[in-house]
Amino acid sequence: MSSLPGVTDDIRYMDRALDAARAAAEHGDVPIGAVVVHEGIVVGTGHNARELDRDPTAHAELIALREAAKTLGRWRLTDCALYVTLEPCAMCAGAAVLARIDLVVFAAPDPKAGAVRSVAELLDEPALNHHPKWRLGARRAEAEALLSGFFAGRRDRD
Repeated sequence: MSSLPGVTDDIRYMDRALDAARAAAEHGDVPIGAVVVHEGIVVGTGHNARELDRDPTAHAELIALREAAKTLGRWRLTDCALYVTLEPCAMCAGAAVLARIDLVVFAAPDPKAGAVRSVAELLDEPALNHHPKWRLGARRAEAEALLSGFFAGRRDRD
């Protein structure tokens, strides 16, 4: 079994997720980015593409998980960490559980839809058969600034 990234690795991988988030904003999607890391290598990257793809499930996390599964040739993403710029929603937290992700790291909490600790605590739900570890806070200020800047820009246009 390989070791998962430690707290000292969080900045490097969250920077990659922030780069992906910026790509989402370029086409009008909420700037959320995600990467999946296996044995120190990014094996999946995603950014929100709901507007671009006209798909309600095109969340950064799901896109990154799909790419990681394809790269690794398996749906069980054990020994993998998911880095995301915003706390995963119920759909994405559930996908992390079902994919058997071992660690979820998110930059900023989501008080309206976060399903790790803000609105629900899905990763710690005792009834589920898998419980990823999780951490909060790497690059929080940058992630929050990216989101608030995006929404401020939208309000200015409306």
